[in-house]
Amino acid sequence: MNRLILKYAYPITFVILAILAWTVYRIFAGGTGIIGFVVVAVIIWGVGAFAFVYFWPRMTYSAFKRAVVRHGLGGGPIPINTLYATPTLSSPAASNASLLGTGTSDVLYVGGWLDLANGPLVLHVPDMAGRYYSVQFTDPSDGTDFAYVGKRTTGTEAGEYLIRGPHWKGTAPQGMPQIASPNTAALVVGRVFVESESDLPTAYALAQQIQLTPLMGSHR
Repeated sequence: MNRLILKYAYPITFVILAILAWTVYRIFAGGTGIIGFVVVAVIIWGVGAFAFVYFWPRMTYSAFKRAVVRHGLGGGPIPINTLYATPTLSSPAASNASLLGTGTSDVLYVGGWLDLANGPLVLHVPDMAGRYYSVQFTDPSDGTDFAYVGKRTTGTEAGEYLIRGPHWKGTAPQGMPQIASPNTAALVVGRVFVESESDLPTAYALAQQIQLTPLMGSHR
């Protein structure tokens, strides 16, 4: 359902605003005169567009959070600040019903929800030995992808990355790259390439090693 709403966001919004404009026009403008309707429609559209831009990402990612934390990605609920790796490839045919599916059938997904209010986390990634992978960080307040870790951005060697919220004032371990989240909450979506069916166990073992741990001794 979330994916269908995202796909048809603009048509749905147009219909809702049109119905709202017509309703307001009938109630407050007496239902006569095309000029009156146009004025009401412009006002409703202006207010509605602002509300859409501001609230739609928050509503959508709030639904994502509930889905991840309560239902998970097929293996049960995923606690906050932990990552879960799917053991099987996604099915393109089931992409609309899958929380993270995009129609891609050659990757394993890793997902979780971050809460950085109590301090930063450390992302651990294994040595991928040249294999394609990515870990994407998304700000749920506006849907912006604010950082990536992976083959195209940081390489495929093993590493650790500090993920911190906007209010953290601590000191990162020396030499550890930092990822600054603009929000105390973040959605994480990882992808690990699977070359063939025989490669699936190896890819899954690597995906399971993409993990989060609290930064020891951290404070707000």
